[in-house]
Amino acid sequence: MLLINIGIIASAYIGARLVERYSSKKWLIDSNRGPKSLEKTSSSQRVAKEKSTHQPMTLESVRESTAVEEITHDHYLKVSLAALGLTVIRPFYPALTLLSIGVIVYASYPLVKNAEKSLLKERRANNDLLSSLVSILSLASGEYLASAIQASVYHFGNKMVTKSKDLSTQMLTNVFEQQPSKVWVLKDHQEIEVPLEALQIDDIVVVKAGEVIPIDGFITAGMAMIDQHALTGEAVPAEKGLGDQVFAATLIVSGRIQVKVEKTGRETTISKLGEILNHTAEFKTALQLKGEKWSNKIAMPLIATSIVSAPLLGISSATAILYSVPSNAIRIFTSLQTFNHLTLVSNKGILVKDGRAIEELTKIDTVLFDKTGTLTKAEPEVGQIVVCDELGEDEILAYAASAEHRLTHPIAHAIVKQAQERHLSLLDIEEANYKIGYGVTVQLNNNQVIKVGSARFMSQEGITLPPKIAEAKALGEEEGYSLVMVALNQQLQGAIEIRPQVRPEVQQIIAGLRQRGIKKMFIVSGDHKRPTQKLAEALGMDNYFYEVLPQNKASIVEQLQKQGRRVCFVGDGINDAIAMKKANVSISLRGASSIATDMAQVVFMDGSLSHLCDIFDISKQLNNKLKNSITFWTGFGITNITGSSLIYGIMGSTIFYVTVFGFGIAHAMLPLRQLKQKEKNHKN
Repeated sequence: MLLINIGIIASAYIGARLVERYSSKKWLIDSNRGPKSLEKTSSSQRVAKEKSTHQPMTLESVRESTAVEEITHDHYLKVSLAALGLTVIRPFYPALTLLSIGVIVYASYPLVKNAEKSLLKERRANNDLLSSLVSILSLASGEYLASAIQASVYHFGNKMVTKSKDLSTQMLTNVFEQQPSKVWVLKDHQEIEVPLEALQIDDIVVVKAGEVIPIDGFITAGMAMIDQHALTGEAVPAEKGLGDQVFAATLIVSGRIQVKVEKTGRETTISKLGEILNHTAEFKTALQLKGEKWSNKIAMPLIATSIVSAPLLGISSATAILYSVPSNAIRIFTSLQTFNHLTLVSNKGILVKDGRAIEELTKIDTVLFDKTGTLTKAEPEVGQIVVCDELGEDEILAYAASAEHRLTHPIAHAIVKQAQERHLSLLDIEEANYKIGYGVTVQLNNNQVIKVGSARFMSQEGITLPPKIAEAKALGEEEGYSLVMVALNQQLQGAIEIRPQVRPEVQQIIAGLRQRGIKKMFIVSGDHKRPTQKLAEALGMDNYFYEVLPQNKASIVEQLQKQGRRVCFVGDGINDAIAMKKANVSISLRGASSIATDMAQVVFMDGSLSHLCDIFDISKQLNNKLKNSITFWTGFGITNITGSSLIYGIMGSTIFYVTVFGFGIAHAMLPLRQLKQKEKNHKN
């Protein structure tokens, strides 16, 4: 009778697969007939066609794919729960027997289909095969409740794992949405808005202050101050004018320029980096947790044990043995542990897009810090004020702040902030002339004229640099800071040092990482040797790398890994993206360029490094929980093999499993309950 039932189930499955393949083939034929037939296809079919024909995946198709997967898992979970309910009430209403069997078969279909794929395509036995065998044997032997429970647990596990994946997918789509989709092009002396993908070589693109440059090219008109530290590692914005080259994804701090398009679309610097990342196989892998891998490995030995024991113990006990490694339970609980710890870190303002990073942090022994924007703030600070003869420091600063206070770039903010901290009064300006990218000229009510800007601006205005200022300028270039010149009535009066600002929390974080067993810490920077060396010495770093080109940061990570080190890379720029991919764990700050935020596994949403030690602590806590969970289920497996062999069969094993499953859920949810209790106590 058992073999007959298995034959019926197998026939039903083969029939369903043939219908499915026929429907799929018919859709492919219809979809190739033209646009009209394609409009009738579902979202999942459109996504499938894009994948099968290797068309580029659009933002819409990514969202549709994620939504389809989530809807599918929700559907089968509801069906399996309905099957469970029907099975429970079936003894009281025998007329529901066929309906409950049909619903169980339908809910179990994805299990068997995935098992077929693992056997025929991947040529390996895994968790899906184990789960499908439990369902089929339970159903064939009349143990409907066991089969319904197996299907419910399987689909619940899929839903939990999908939730973890969705977090990363959602972040990815959010990042793509932030990219400029339209640009302003100069046509016949008029600015016309066009889609980014419509740009052609030699088009003239108009970019204003606060906008991201969308393409690579050369400036044909205008002047701007451009923040390009994401690409070059330069600590301060760079002045760019006629004939200078600019790059996609750099930010115009102030000014307005016209850029002749040199490269578009896939040829831009940022897109080349994106292609490297997208063609990395690891970037596309699904979330795989320790317990799932372990359960896949043990599947085949367990199946062999069950087959050997069937003649001796009976089919019920043999099937119960397959329950001894609850593959889906392990997958669920490791996912729940990870998911709940992600909630813990998100409560601290930390976004983890890949649960594996939390586990991997426990193995990290080396941390690489990008310098600009990571160890230093995006906004610089005022250093010394170099005076010539007539005016003092406060007077020079007051004149500069009065001229700069209407500008929005970081250097202007730093100067005005310093004047406010010194409680200096700003002067009344009657007339202003901003030469963006060079400097500013303002006239006071008393007809005095102030000029504030770069050395190049002073040279253009016919103002000579005194030897003292020229010497300070040369020293600044060596040390890694810039000078803002201040002139009054065509006479240079002094200069203000603009220095990168080290984050206040860095010293404490470095000490905390030492206490947590981090053996080596390095700075990697595109800046010059002297400023990088000074910062490394001040922070107690083990070493530093300077004048590092973007493509070489990844090489440094690889060199350290070849020495046997596990590397965590902490950065914030486009030039960090490939290094982040190579690193064992990658961390970036909010405000990082979109490609870096997309690439990083961990993002500190408050824009600081203050929680770097916290995430190492939570990582250790999660790792211990996962080990305990696997140990717990190993104990269950040993107990169940013994019990199913000597005492109870599949029904007893199912009851035992459900009981342990309930305790396991409570244990896995403990971190979340502790968090809620902490929030409740805080409110009280």
